[in-house]
Amino acid sequence: MKISAKKPFPVADVRRFLEPGPIVLLSSAHEGKLNVMTAGWHMIMGQEPSLVGCFVWDRNHSYEMIRKSKECVINLPTVAMASTVVRIGNCSGRDVDKFAELGLTAVFGEHVSAPRIAECHASFDCRLVDTSLIRKYSLFVFEVVAANVAKAPKFPKTIHYRGDGLFMVAGPTVARYRKYFLPGNL
Repeated sequence: MKISAKKPFPVADVRRFLEPGPIVLLSSAHEGKLNVMTAGWHMIMGQEPSLVGCFVWDRNHSYEMIRKSKECVINLPTVAMASTVVRIGNCSGRDVDKFAELGLTAVFGEHVSAPRIAECHASFDCRLVDTSLIRKYSLFVFEVVAANVAKAPKFPKTIHYRGDGLFMVAGPTVARYRKYFLPGNL
């Protein structure tokens, strides 16, 4: 294995290396209003139950909607939606109905009142299960209570934010390293 030369790097920008999970769209509903926000800061926190942590900035309109309703839907857009994803992030739900303005189709399920986004590859209905980190870190811990995923493709081309207005697109899925995993870790 080759050792790479390193140089000092701004600490505030390390997210460009650690954050490249797929961009998601968090949709919410509260008091008859719908909203959607673009989010890149999220993480798996457990499998059974299925827990996901999401950073939602306290100045974001979705922050209070999700905190008060105690639910949301995590929607997975594909690269085909990249310009819409950016447009969602460039405006506030305080000022505009993003579903109407951006032509998004709200689909309501039976598990949460927040809408799924029909144009997305997958939607995960979530309930807020831990509020202890919200005030200090703006970290919401959700339990996924229902999941809906498109039949194809199995591995969609998702977009991943690299910071500074740059994205990367998910590349090919490779299985050549699978042989190194222990069966219990697959």
